[in-house]
Amino acid sequence: MRILSWLCGCLLVWSVSGKELDFSFGDLPEGSTPAGFHSTLAGDGVPARWKIVTDEIPSLMPSLNSNTPAMTRQGVLAQTAVDMTDEHFPMFIYDGDIYHDFTFSTRFKIVSGITEQMAGIVFRFQNVSNFYVARVSSLGQNVRFYRVVNGIRSDPIGPLLAVPTGQWHTLSVECLGNQITIRLDGRPVMPTLGDNAFPEGKIGFWTKSDSLTYFAGGHLEYTPRVPVAQQMVDGVMQQQPQILDLRIYATKPDITNQTVVIASSVPHEIGTAGTDAELHAISDGTTWYGTERGAVLVSLPLRDNNGDIIGAMRVKLKHYFTESQDAAVLRATMIRTKLEALCSSTDDFRK
Repeated sequence: MRILSWLCGCLLVWSVSGKELDFSFGDLPEGSTPAGFHSTLAGDGVPARWKIVTDEIPSLMPSLNSNTPAMTRQGVLAQTAVDMTDEHFPMFIYDGDIYHDFTFSTRFKIVSGITEQMAGIVFRFQNVSNFYVARVSSLGQNVRFYRVVNGIRSDPIGPLLAVPTGQWHTLSVECLGNQITIRLDGRPVMPTLGDNAFPEGKIGFWTKSDSLTYFAGGHLEYTPRVPVAQQMVDGVMQQQPQILDLRIYATKPDITNQTVVIASSVPHEIGTAGTDAELHAISDGTTWYGTERGAVLVSLPLRDNNGDIIGAMRVKLKHYFTESQDAAVLRATMIRTKLEALCSSTDDFRK
């Protein structure tokens, strides 16, 4: 079963094995800039300007008869700020999420360019100084992969290959761990690459210099990330399924007097506010004990391997009639020890 939801001009599809996201620009008004993205620039030159233009593109639906047009006229994405500067790399980054394992594909057409005629996908993007690129060049007749680390570009890797202008092609990137596969028009263009510079990051569209390139949307298939805190909860719940409920809390960014659930054994609890018990556990290491019908609840601070408090946990356990408060807190403390063993630092905890 799939559930469809429109968000910022994109179609999001949930499935059992993972998620899919379609970037559709076809119905956007000409001259507009798609929502949910931001424009940025690596190198020099004028700021990038990404806009919707109208063009004829091949229909994705098979023709039912010879009278059905093979092309449809619709909105496509273009970078319209022409700049002949050599080190000029406009990028249009999707703001929705950070991706680890994924396949992203886009249909593109290189229209023109004097200095360059390029189209590309930027992926595992951290910032304008750290990212991967897979790109094609009609002028250079090649396909290339490279990485940029701290502003330094690696030597490009890839074959010579004719990519005619004025024609629609499909470029795709598949990332599985540190393995990167690049395809043009459905075929791998080089052996699968291994690179450890960036384990995850954002995705987007890429061009260079005065390239005028059209992108007819994109399709993303990805494995959703599970935050470290949720991995901690899931790991403990698998070991001790008799726990009735387990939550991890953190303070809200820039709001030190409020806490929020960032991981839970009950998914709908994520994002709900914490209580004073969790706030005091984080601020001064206080332990809290409470009861409800048939259960005990204990809130404790969570610490990293340096002993610094990084959050709080609340565990709900079955209440035993003869069990003392100290014994219940001891049981909760043992659960905390298992959680803390799964997180070595504050940085890990926040991912």
